[in-house]
Amino acid sequence: MDALLAKVIERHGGLDRWNTASTLTTRLTYGGPFWAFKGRPDFDSIELVEADLHRERIRHVQEGTGQITEYDSDTDRVTVTAADGSLIDELTNPRASFAGHTQESQWTLAQAAYFRGYATWHYLVEPFLFTWPGVEAHEIEPWTEENGESWRVLRVTFPESVHTHTDTQLYYFDDSGLLRRMDYQPVVNGSSPVAHYVSGATEVDGLVVPTRRRIHIRQEDRTPDLSWTPITLDLADVRIR
Repeated sequence: MDALLAKVIERHGGLDRWNTASTLTTRLTYGGPFWAFKGRPDFDSIELVEADLHRERIRHVQEGTGQITEYDSDTDRVTVTAADGSLIDELTNPRASFAGHTQESQWTLAQAAYFRGYATWHYLVEPFLFTWPGVEAHEIEPWTEENGESWRVLRVTFPESVHTHTDTQLYYFDDSGLLRRMDYQPVVNGSSPVAHYVSGATEVDGLVVPTRRRIHIRQEDRTPDLSWTPITLDLADVRIR
């Protein structure tokens, strides 16, 4: 295991503790203008989220409406159902439905559910996901933020079996080993470069979980455009069992 990855895993609670956990639940508030821009203002919402920690599977239940969105990579299927269980929308092999999409393309309900599903699942299981078979993680040159903070960087490449924004992504860690930033360019959104900032780390039953995420456009020199925030995520009531 890469030395930086080993430090990061320990700082976030260690593999022994992680392997005894099975599910993370949280009350998650999604915000930002991105959802309306993609034609899904209904995804600017508060959701009760349940994520499987050892399989790429996640479930959202929207507060107020009770609408349920589920994504399971084993079946490669996303479903959207009403509170009464009736099917509203679904996609099998959802990634293929984004072929030819640009940053301006509008999304169907099931497409938005797929994007939010795999993305949120990743956020909840990182950095432990980096130890999965087929995932490669290696330290590269450090990065200095505009405010002068210096962070160590992991370059992580995922196998095709893991649905993610981009096959290869960058993860930035502070001196203590806490995750502070992620860089990627989602292929389902025209590969728009993103700098995703992470904060609010809290310990839940021995594991460290960030509770605040702010997602910005990334410029060619890897600096973020902080003038606006397309997507926000805020976690509350995090529980692990």
